Amino acid sequence: MIKYNPKNWFSLIFEFHKSDTLRKLIYILLIYGLYVTLIVFLELQYTKFKSTIEIHSLLGFVLGLLLVFRTNTAYDRWWEARKLLGALVNTSRNLAIKINIFLPKSEAEKRNLFSKQISNYCYSLKNHLRDKKNISELELSADLTDKELHPINHIPNYIAQKIYSLTKNMYDKGYITDNIYLTIDEQVKQFTDIIGGCERIKKTPIPYSYNIFLKKFIFIYTMTLPLGLATRFDYWSIPISVFILYILCSLEILAAEIEDPFGEDTNDLPVDEICLTIKKNIKEILY
Repeated sequence: MIKYNPKNWFSLIFEFHKSDTLRKLIYILLIYGLYVTLIVFLELQYTKFKSTIEIHSLLGFVLGLLLVFRTNTAYDRWWEARKLLGALVNTSRNLAIKINIFLPKSEAEKRNLFSKQISNYCYSLKNHLRDKKNISELELSADLTDKELHPINHIPNYIAQKIYSLTKNMYDKGYITDNIYLTIDEQVKQFTDIIGGCERIKKTPIPYSYNIFLKKFIFIYTMTLPLGLATRFDYWSIPISVFILYILCSLEILAAEIEDPFGEDTNDLPVDEICLTIKKNIKEILY
């Protein structure tokens, strides 16, 4: 995720980065520019076709509504994902604070295990959402070995079981009462709720038919656009058409990028940074 100062709006106009849509679309825009040049030249020099822009104005309004819905839906997914990651931070801190209060300082090994497993859960969640199995990021111990994790498909669930086991051990040793145990149990349960919400976002993309229809609509609209502009704007139709294609395709590309916000694209959420923050906070609380 790119960090920037939204108040410096003027300098942002001239800033280009690897995720900028102009970089991604440059070759398509050049090819489209050549196509528009050919259509405008033929229409102005060899045909008596009287084009009209009215129909494209009407279709443009409809297309605008579709793109607004598309981008709003994608941003809603992005923001919901951010709220879930915020809940992950809060749940991790709250659980660590409760463990710190109720688990004696003399149980240094158990406190260390709790610290590692809470941190491991966050990192395993991140890799799970990215379809990776990066065990090297986890803090392994006798209670969680590399060999033990290799056959596991859903590592966050497995680590959640380890955390449940540690809290059960606290209860069995009498460190916490029934009520406190239920409170901590509810806190651990929130981990599963959070990853369930994240998986719902990741595995439920925008409906296929809607996605295909929007792309076809943009294609047909922009391919016929020069016919509507040529007789009114002459050769100015070329940069106008290219600019319109750039706007429409950019909105679609940005929506597609942020609707799955757990990856490593520039506009995705800073999941790595959030995991590192949780790890530091947990260690500070439990050590």
